[in-house]
Amino acid sequence: MKKKKPEKSGIDELRELQQQLSNLQKEKDEIFEKLQRVSADYANYQKRIPKQISDTIAYEKETVIKSLLPALDNFEHTLQSFNLIQDKNANSVEDVNVFVEGVRIIYNQMLDILKSHGVEQIKAMGEMFDPALHEAMMQKAEPDREENVVLEEFQKGYKLNGRVIRPSKVIVNKLTAEIEAQKTEVGRTEEVGQEPDEQKPQEENINLQKQQDEVDL
Repeated sequence: MKKKKPEKSGIDELRELQQQLSNLQKEKDEIFEKLQRVSADYANYQKRIPKQISDTIAYEKETVIKSLLPALDNFEHTLQSFNLIQDKNANSVEDVNVFVEGVRIIYNQMLDILKSHGVEQIKAMGEMFDPALHEAMMQKAEPDREENVVLEEFQKGYKLNGRVIRPSKVIVNKLTAEIEAQKTEVGRTEEVGQEPDEQKPQEENINLQKQQDEVDL
């Protein structure tokens, strides 16, 4: 037979409840302290983040500007060389070619700098028109070229890290519009051409009548 557990007295139950209450109070204090620390950390985080963002933007600006300075230096040197050429009145073809080549080198250097920052040019000339990349400024019709192909480029477009920041402004080949225009023009010519033919017999009859009246007189 199983032995019966001795029943707890009221004093023992009270002590047990007091111990539980003490443990709960201790847990509550620990949780409250953690909450205070988290709250303080979050407040510091809110104060720190704007400064970090500002410092990051300033650093990125400084990086971009520093990367552009060598190209700016080359521009200055090229312009100084051109001024020397003008002072000497030496405007030979060779001097002009040297100046143009210097500008071309700087242009390529600028493209390389932009590429290092995730900037790339959008291909347009000879490409099929893409409204996501190109902005059509005009339409032309060249029968020997494909429909919707880009014929000319007014302004180059650029992407930043694969996202279009400025579309290319282009002229697009539109053969359908040209054919419709030609049909319309032919129709107008035919309509205009019929009127004189219809009026011709009437004009001839009037002239003959005038001649007859003059003979009778």
